[in-house]
Amino acid sequence: MRAHAAFFLLLLAPLASAKWVTAWTGSVQGPYPTGNPLAQPNLSLVFPAAETGARDQSFRMIVRPDIWGAQTRLRFSNALGTKPVTFDGVFAGLQMSGAAIMPGTNRPVHFGGKATVTVAPGESAWSDPVALPFVKGTATELMGRKLAVSFHISGESGPMTWHAKSLTSSYVTAPGAGSKGRDENESAFPFATTSWYFLDALDMTAGDSARLIVAFGDSITDGTASTLNGDDRWPDVLSRRLHARWGNEIAIVNTGIGGNRVVGPKEYTAAKSFAGGPSSKMRLERDVLSLSGVFAVIWMEGINDLEYTNDSGQTESVESIQAGYREGVARIRAKFPGVRVIGGTLTSALGSKSNGGRGTPEGDTKRKAINEFIRHTDLFDGVADFDKATLDPRTGELRPEFVPDSTIGGPGDKLHPNRLGYQAMGNAVNVELFVNKK
Repeated sequence: MRAHAAFFLLLLAPLASAKWVTAWTGSVQGPYPTGNPLAQPNLSLVFPAAETGARDQSFRMIVRPDIWGAQTRLRFSNALGTKPVTFDGVFAGLQMSGAAIMPGTNRPVHFGGKATVTVAPGESAWSDPVALPFVKGTATELMGRKLAVSFHISGESGPMTWHAKSLTSSYVTAPGAGSKGRDENESAFPFATTSWYFLDALDMTAGDSARLIVAFGDSITDGTASTLNGDDRWPDVLSRRLHARWGNEIAIVNTGIGGNRVVGPKEYTAAKSFAGGPSSKMRLERDVLSLSGVFAVIWMEGINDLEYTNDSGQTESVESIQAGYREGVARIRAKFPGVRVIGGTLTSALGSKSNGGRGTPEGDTKRKAINEFIRHTDLFDGVADFDKATLDPRTGELRPEFVPDSTIGGPGDKLHPNRLGYQAMGNAVNVELFVNKK
């Protein structure tokens, strides 16, 4: 018995000194189907009833860690569920293509030493560390590769916590198909989805100098109108620039939610949900403060506050949005002393379809006032001037070449930049803001 205990402690010893850095996030909202998915296949055969959710079926979520390490751990969320959800048959392996996994890389995942975990409504659960023997050395050869995280829902999940707009193809079995996570081939996962379900964060082990940047925002951070499976959101573009400079020592994760707001909605529950997800105030703890290795936050958000009405029947004022920034930044600094908080200016929505807010001249006047605040306040440690990078000074709208939609075609909406526009945004961020001076 002592020999077994000593061996167990030996296994744990390296983990005690390992540094965890969050390498991927999928900010949760919901419950399904509340949200703003993009290019979503027909899921009527996959999830016949939203109130039932998943039923004895398996998921294979495809995610791209921004850095790779010898070990990973996964966080499963039931934040917007109404009943306990039991996960079993959990595996993590290197994606080959589609739903297929590179042979020999699929590793079982445990929770407190057990192969199953039940997560109560409103809660989340981290897995035990999972060794990834296919990760070698600095893992630079894995940059851009994706991890396939598979799991089985035992019984019925009830309303599902999800991230609507993943812009990444993931895979699901039919209801009643049972546990298929161990299978490395694609035949067990016949249905595709462009959303992530239940899985909302992934950590990797990293060196002492590794650090994390969190991109916090709305659909323009989430990547609406960029390319499906192209990893062309502005944080993706910035990621490639950062890795060219610092390799595996720096990571950036995307915590954008389409339609998200700084201030509203005032209430957000499974019974009273909103397509744009919980406000920045409500989700800050889960989507920023709970993450590992945070070094900097880039916060670009507020354009949706100029569109949707609050409890008084008015769109938010410039002053209320500024107050929301102040409160959020104060909480970030309280949790992470020395953190760098970068303010992202709001790109133009002038001329976009509007309910009387962000697309109007009046809404644009508010947007400009918010941007002047971001540029000149001492609240932030630096500015990412996305507005300057995308604005057509002749019209006050997005530059015309940044408007046509890149994923579903069409003329675009004059609100969301396309692939070319996101490249301009990702290239507009000064990487010197993230030099580690320690």
